[in-house]
Amino acid sequence: MQMALSIKAGKLMPSTIFRKLNTYSRKNRIYQAFKALGQVIRTLFLLKYISDRKLRREITACTNKVEGYNHFLDWLFFGKDGIITENDPEEQEKRLKYLDLVASAVILQNTIDLSLAVQELSASGYQINQNQLAILSPYMTSHIKRYGDYVVDWHNLPNPWEQAISLPIQFLETPI
Repeated sequence: MQMALSIKAGKLMPSTIFRKLNTYSRKNRIYQAFKALGQVIRTLFLLKYISDRKLRREITACTNKVEGYNHFLDWLFFGKDGIITENDPEEQEKRLKYLDLVASAVILQNTIDLSLAVQELSASGYQINQNQLAILSPYMTSHIKRYGDYVVDWHNLPNPWEQAISLPIQFLETPI
């Protein structure tokens, strides 16, 4: 607290703290204080995590979404077992950007396809609620031919996605 108050009062510059922490000395009192503070914050979070079921569910749900996305990227990046073999940082960055571009395109197409399917079901009289939509994921891959031939018909262009999907979709209201 003294350090925070000193910085706020202008008596201590943050650069001084960084310079002292940059020495990597474990005997440094500032280092020890920040380490102890970090342990206290971590302990408080772990106690809250253990005692709060809602927080655990939320963290697990977020983790599952991230893991699903990572698995999706691994599936898309199948060449050379998903390993970037070039040592050139520019080539590595290009590969990652291309992967992100392909992933975004597949996610967009999956989202459009899912939206159209939901609209067709809704138009057919099926009642759709938020819980059913919450389990849908745009990371589907079973319909993609990873090793197939792709033929592009330039004379049969699809409509822009804004015209293909009319929003909003009518939902059956149910509590989550």
